Amino acid sequence: MDHFYIITNYQKDPAGDTALAIQEYLEERGKVCYVHKTLNDGPRKNQAGAKEPEKGGKERIKEEIGEKIKFHYTDADKIPPDVEGVLVIGGDGTLLRAARDVVDRQLPLLGINMGTLGYLAEIECGSFRTAMDRLLAGEYQVEPRMMICGEARRHGRRIFEDIALNDIVITRNGRLRIVDFNVFVNKEFLKSYSADGVIISTPTGSTGYNLSAGGPIVAPQASLLLLTAIAPHTLCSRPIVLPGDAEITIEIGSSHGTDIDGAEATFDGDTSVKLSSGDQITIRRSEQKTMLIRTMTKSFLEILREKMNR
Repeated sequence: MDHFYIITNYQKDPAGDTALAIQEYLEERGKVCYVHKTLNDGPRKNQAGAKEPEKGGKERIKEEIGEKIKFHYTDADKIPPDVEGVLVIGGDGTLLRAARDVVDRQLPLLGINMGTLGYLAEIECGSFRTAMDRLLAGEYQVEPRMMICGEARRHGRRIFEDIALNDIVITRNGRLRIVDFNVFVNKEFLKSYSADGVIISTPTGSTGYNLSAGGPIVAPQASLLLLTAIAPHTLCSRPIVLPGDAEITIEIGSSHGTDIDGAEATFDGDTSVKLSSGDQITIRRSEQKTMLIRTMTKSFLEILREKMNR
């Protein structure tokens, strides 16, 4: 790879020092590196004298009801066409947003962790030089990760659609009370949950909210869907593992009390849509995939052991 683009979380890297250090490190080795800018930053030139592209805006662009979100954090149309890889500085949340934004470009991403656990952002900030050396030497792998898409409908009309790398979570909205969720798999009724919510997770997201809710951990390269209820009001409830090509529909039942608050579906903890009794959200495997760069030689089990023991 010779051309890179850096996306940084300016809350974790306020002055952009880490982004600048990586940019300088790469340019010293004859590579081209652009840095994603916030709206308040002016364009900065790299050493070759070329202006960096202006960022599309940190604010999320929201469309009219029924349309997709154009981008969440980074406008992929602003990434130069010669870019071969994206370096994401922050934590897993930053990488999730970046993955959804650049998925149409199919650019591979390398996460540099400035957060806490960092299951997705595998490189610790202090060791980025070693990772960059391995990247430039071609000592890396590009690993495809399954994504899911969710389409919410009200009276048969689409009201929202988005994709997720980790999970789509349907929860109660507002006051503390349980909600009934009716679950269908491939249009066949499975069961109803009275619970705080339901998590539909990818294998990549199995170590996220799914794990906290008691769901199984799955190797991230698998093609599966995980269905886990959140705090179900029952003495017997188990997570369910479904084939990757399954279609899951969650229908919002009644809340126990007033239905004024309804429910909410959240995509990767970022975008969301409010749902009412009778609304449905259908979740299936997306045709798009996230491409993650792996420069470490550690196995999934070794990484998992290290993270779990923190």
